[in-house]
Amino acid sequence: MIIPAYNEEQRIGAVLQAVTKSKLADEVIVVSDASHDRTATIARSFEGVKVIELAFNAGKGGAMAAGGAATDAEILAFTDADLLDLRPDHIDQIIRPILGGVCDMCIGVFRGGKFWSETAQRISPYISGQRALRREIFEAIPFIGEIRFGVEVTLNTYAKRNKARVLRVVLQGVSNTFKESKMGLVKGVQARGKMYAEIGRALVRMRRKNKPKKRVTKRQGKKKP
Repeated sequence: MIIPAYNEEQRIGAVLQAVTKSKLADEVIVVSDASHDRTATIARSFEGVKVIELAFNAGKGGAMAAGGAATDAEILAFTDADLLDLRPDHIDQIIRPILGGVCDMCIGVFRGGKFWSETAQRISPYISGQRALRREIFEAIPFIGEIRFGVEVTLNTYAKRNKARVLRVVLQGVSNTFKESKMGLVKGVQARGKMYAEIGRALVRMRRKNKPKKRVTKRQGKKKP
């Protein structure tokens, strides 16, 4: 289980309380994405948790890639560091279908938690940081570490194009913490705008990558008699 985290000292402890009690997560890695608070310190206080501290802010995709490089697990599982009311069985829910061969990627969606968290995921059910997938899917995208908050839509697009089996499971009662709550209204809105921009750029990048190359043929001129 890989947890990308940026300045989550107030929430990372509760998330790790749940993750470390999971029956199916054999390994827990927290990637502090150049946090300037006590995120890494709190993560290290949990026995058995491996902590990676990035020297510069690489964004969510970069933190996830760093976590993936730090393990040789065949199944990579991810969860956000700012979740509320997360339980150990929620983690097992997204890992179990992969272990059972039911799917290649399993995505957890929120239901029954805070209104705005559930509403956001009803609108965009596949943009979720809670997921497990086969390593080969993650590693098949060479620029995964460059796309910051565009990582989820990139994984979704790749899976769809390559006909990977994707399953959604409901994480009942779980919510995420909105940026406006963490940072205040102004900074939160700015951060949200930046996030949407990164998602948009990732979508454009994937479309360009899939766009067929135009065939260019040389037109031969008429031979002079």
